[in-house]
Amino acid sequence: MKQIILIFIASIVLFSCKSEQKKEIKKQEVNVYTHRHYKADQELFAQFEKETGIKVNVVNAKADELMQKMSIEGEQSPADVLITVDAGRLVRAKKKGLLQAATSEFLNKTIPSHLKDKDNNWFALTKRARVIVYNPKKVTEEELTTYEDLTGAKWKNRILIRSSGNIYNQSLLASIIANKGEEKATEWANGIVANMARSPKGNDRDQVKAVVAGEGDIAVVNTYYIGKLLNSKNPEEVKAGKGVKIFFPNQNDSGTHINVSGAGVAKYAPNKVNAIKFIEFLASKKSQEVFAKANYEYPVNLEVSPSYLLESWGSFKEDNLSLTKLGENNKKAVLTFDIAGWK
Repeated sequence: MKQIILIFIASIVLFSCKSEQKKEIKKQEVNVYTHRHYKADQELFAQFEKETGIKVNVVNAKADELMQKMSIEGEQSPADVLITVDAGRLVRAKKKGLLQAATSEFLNKTIPSHLKDKDNNWFALTKRARVIVYNPKKVTEEELTTYEDLTGAKWKNRILIRSSGNIYNQSLLASIIANKGEEKATEWANGIVANMARSPKGNDRDQVKAVVAGEGDIAVVNTYYIGKLLNSKNPEEVKAGKGVKIFFPNQNDSGTHINVSGAGVAKYAPNKVNAIKFIEFLASKKSQEVFAKANYEYPVNLEVSPSYLLESWGSFKEDNLSLTKLGENNKKAVLTFDIAGWK
């Protein structure tokens, strides 16, 4: 009888050990919901797996779709990390209760304060500057100064820019609201509408192509799109990239508006420790160099220099406005666009 009891106890212990092993195995993964769709990201995810042994499971979709998915899944959501572009979306994810605070000495030390959430719910991973590009045959650098100056009469029928539904434009206007006030922001929106060369259509690359095609003389775009054009396999896109020059606005003022892609730990992350490791890896010097060289984005890690291409465009003063303001002012920006008739 005693022998039977000992065997029974041993079997329980063995079963318990196996169960714990299974739990440990299950923990060696991180589930990433990402809006980004770049080859460089996939390569970094593979490198993280190789270095840590933690498997990266990726769900790729548009930002709003991912946030809706997380909301529906609730506490049962397998998401560990949410990655998206634009600070406004990151702020929205926090407001929806989809993120949680991540304690990381490395991230706190590495990411500048204006590029992360004050409660550590999200951290920037890359930066893009929203600049003015111009046709050097029709515009000189000396004619350009600030975003606000684009409302002047001399730019009538000369400006190309995306729709008001574009989150990059919403965040740019949100920054003007924060820096200049709602009255100046309203004047800017009205002025740009009055000076548009055509009704807004297409993405940032399309605006550059339209400048080169002579549909307008200047456009407002994100820097990394210029990198994409210049390194495209399509000769027409390369021609478009080479056909414009870049100007960094507001250098004697608040600085050039920047936006980010960023990541946060999901509210109900089943693998929180791995999630933090994963975000730390993406903010590391090695990963930041990949982002800079492969995707033409500015690094957030101050120990990493921009790529040769970005450095060739020159250094610039960036707006150090807390990016949280972009999300907080998003609704005001959308309403301002609507009132201005910005399609």
